[in-house]
Amino acid sequence: MKRDVRKSIIIHETTEIEEGAHIGKNTVIWQRCIIQKGAVIGKDCNIGANVFIESGVHIGDGVKIKNNIAIYSGVNIEDNVFLGPNCVFTNVINPRSFINRKNEFRDIVIRKGATIGANATIICGNVIGSYAMVGAGAVVTKNVPDYVLIIGNPGRIAGYVCECGCKLDKELKCKECGKIYMMNHGKVSPVCEQLL
Repeated sequence: MKRDVRKSIIIHETTEIEEGAHIGKNTVIWQRCIIQKGAVIGKDCNIGANVFIESGVHIGDGVKIKNNIAIYSGVNIEDNVFLGPNCVFTNVINPRSFINRKNEFRDIVIRKGATIGANATIICGNVIGSYAMVGAGAVVTKNVPDYVLIIGNPGRIAGYVCECGCKLDKELKCKECGKIYMMNHGKVSPVCEQLL
């Protein structure tokens, strides 16, 4: 493992980081990763083995990226996101190897605190809301609102989740941490936000 003492960064010796990539303090990057120039990785992140991060990708603070993930330009990952192993981000709706469609790339945004389960696929042009949870193997074909649990192929709403990651009961209360949520105009948010 290589260390950057000034930033407390730990990088495995098999990882390649191009000059011009930015890596925040206290970040750990494991085996066989490729980080291209212009990529931005925040502080306190943990990047698993075999991760590719393309130029132009922005990753917030406290993000955990598990093994075998390619993150292409146009993907914006906010703070405290969890990406499960082998999840997939697409960047064009109708790819063909013999047709250049770079002008048809669509962005993906993963909002603060969201979780993407193992082997899930996020189709480009969509936003995953804050603290939303995409179940393992789900295929997201449209925007996912905050605090929503998505499962299946195509992805469908299977309930709501707390910021702590536990499924909310029918009264929109978390049995794990006790936090209470409200539904307002079809959107779920914590009660404390409703009172402000």
